[in-house]
Amino acid sequence: MGSDPATGVRPATTGARHDAPAPVRLGGFTTELYRPRPADLLHAVRRLDARLADEELREMGRWIGEQYVTSYGTAPIGYVARCFLGPPYVDHRLGLDGCVLEHYALADVMPEPFGAARMLARSGAYAYVEVYDGGLVLPVLADGGIVRP
Repeated sequence: MGSDPATGVRPATTGARHDAPAPVRLGGFTTELYRPRPADLLHAVRRLDARLADEELREMGRWIGEQYVTSYGTAPIGYVARCFLGPPYVDHRLGLDGCVLEHYALADVMPEPFGAARMLARSGAYAYVEVYDGGLVLPVLADGGIVRP
């Protein structure tokens, strides 16, 4: 193959993708992290709050973690979402470390770095909020879109 007459650049022959820019590191994370979440991942994260057997929760947590690492280069340490159990609970924390699930009342203190995601989760505008080691929080919309910080 010849070079592009306008630029003089030869096309890559290594099979590299040309339709997506290379990931850029921002604050220790790559821009890959800001890509939308696919429907199967959204569904799996929502199921972490379902009444599943412990082994099912652990397996789901492992699968979710693998999907994040494969697709985005890292996985959140957990999630914060609105709780629909009713009073006194307003939100809950989900984790991939054995899928620990804790429900919180309005006056309860959520441990950091999860506390920073509480008001976002309570707003009802997001399906859930991803929480990363180091304090990064990424709100996830119902359609899988990510709200950048």
